[in-house]
Amino acid sequence: MSGLILLVAAAGCTGGGPEPKPSPSFRPGSDGAGDPYFPKYGNGGYDVGGYDLSLRYDPSAGRLEGTATITATATQDLSRFNLDLAGLTVAGVAVDGTAAASAAEGTELVITPADGIPDGQAFTVVVDYAGTPAPTENDTLGTSGWLRDGSRGAVALGQPESASTWFPVNDHPSDKATFRLAMTVPDGVEVIANGVPGPKETANGRTTWRWTESSPMASYLATVVIGQYRITESTHAGRPMVIAIPESMPADGPAAKSLARTGEITDFLETRFGPYPFGANGGVVVDEAQIRYALETQSRPVYGNTFFLTGENTGVVAHELGHQWFGDSVALARWQDIWLNEGFATYAEWLWSEHSGGQTAQQIFDRRYTGFNWSEAPGDPTPQRLFGNAVYQRGGMTVHALRKTLGDDAFFTLVKTWTAEHRDGNVTTDQFIKAASAAAGRDLTDFFHAWLTAKTQPPKP
Repeated sequence: MSGLILLVAAAGCTGGGPEPKPSPSFRPGSDGAGDPYFPKYGNGGYDVGGYDLSLRYDPSAGRLEGTATITATATQDLSRFNLDLAGLTVAGVAVDGTAAASAAEGTELVITPADGIPDGQAFTVVVDYAGTPAPTENDTLGTSGWLRDGSRGAVALGQPESASTWFPVNDHPSDKATFRLAMTVPDGVEVIANGVPGPKETANGRTTWRWTESSPMASYLATVVIGQYRITESTHAGRPMVIAIPESMPADGPAAKSLARTGEITDFLETRFGPYPFGANGGVVVDEAQIRYALETQSRPVYGNTFFLTGENTGVVAHELGHQWFGDSVALARWQDIWLNEGFATYAEWLWSEHSGGQTAQQIFDRRYTGFNWSEAPGDPTPQRLFGNAVYQRGGMTVHALRKTLGDDAFFTLVKTWTAEHRDGNVTTDQFIKAASAAAGRDLTDFFHAWLTAKTQPPKP
């Protein structure tokens, strides 16, 4: 992407800068990406190339401060544009090195550069900001975003939104971007984030941790985990493998044993889905009561401790690793198509169960098929049921039914071709239906209607 940097100050205040020059040929970018489910998530008028965050966090006070540098490209003649930033205060914004006017309007940071930005031009925004970040509430996963862990640390995690609670962002998965983080914390506190670990620097009682995710990433997949962790670093298949377990949990307990099989599970999924798509791997377990879910944070999934309370659980590891292909590398263009993420990740669990000596994928399908509530359809789950049972289980059944319809050779060829052709991109259900129809040599529209949108039981393949 271009070398333009977006500089944004702490959200919540009006930044300084000269009054912009009016131009009738330029217009503001939209204050939402236009997602059918969440029209105000994200923004329009530009495409982000990368986020470069230089931040400092004080666990005892819960205060976050620093600078976000954002490189982007205008997708229209742009007079002003928005970034998403919730509850933080902006001290100043610069666009291409020149001070820009800024204003906080709810969770929107509205930036007006001194001059309009022509369509296709790269630009850089720098935002200086600070404050005490807090989580957000939504109708899907509930509490998400920046969660403070007492005076010990914090976790930034959530779906379908979370990034805007800790950095200025175009917060919609359709605008994927690279991600760099330098986080400075007191000595003795660990920081884990996405991607490849970089060199640490220690001075004056503080340590700066560095992480880089070089593959484009949807904003909700960005994470940072701060606190007391045992970090194990190794190499698997030529990539850094970083696994972190809280010091509050046993070093040889079920969580640690489950995540220790991350490389093995990845190797198996490569045989089904194609080459692993990222430059790093691993996982993080969090011992936080509010996090009762796992999330496919890119290259390093985060798991709530609840998954390991009764013993080892490699199924959830297979699910989140399956997302590295479906949801992360091949991401959604709109939230309505979430079944493409969760259906395939659920099927990764079924495939792993069969491979590891548990129930076969067919046995799991048969059990789900019998007695399922078919009135709930994954093809249009509604925002309130974005993570409902149909999205996961009927989504997984749809994948298995497609496999039975195509046959193993054609099905797994389709899957590997799909992940290769759309690597680092965004997709829709309609695109997948066309690809599956091409693999079948016939139109599968009626098949997908029966499995994704009809509210009656589809015929068993």
